[in-house]
Amino acid sequence: MDTARSAALLLAGFVNFDSTPTGELPAGWLAGVTGRGSPRWAVAAEATAPSAPNVLKQSGSGTFPWCVDKRASLADGFVEVKMKPISGREDQAGGVVWRWKDGDNYYVARANALENNVSL
Repeated sequence: MDTARSAALLLAGFVNFDSTPTGELPAGWLAGVTGRGSPRWAVAAEATAPSAPNVLKQSGSGTFPWCVDKRASLADGFVEVKMKPISGREDQAGGVVWRWKDGDNYYVARANALENNVSL
């Protein structure tokens, strides 16, 4: 990535998990589940990460596990997320949450690799 684009992404709020110790949730983030289950969100080492060495990984189970940065605020912009589904019998999904108030009140755009679809 060239320096000018890199600086623009940082100004816009580019986020990676490379400074968070593995096994921990990033500072300012909150994790939970809508429905039932025991999700486990933590930073993990991943050699294929877009910004190696770390990613945010969900390794537990749950109806709809979520993880949000409580400090995030965006108006008139866009969000880009890179995800890699690696397991799951019912779903292999991930996406973007917005207008998050709490674990039962939010919008989500989610891509599911098992169903080959994106839903809102």
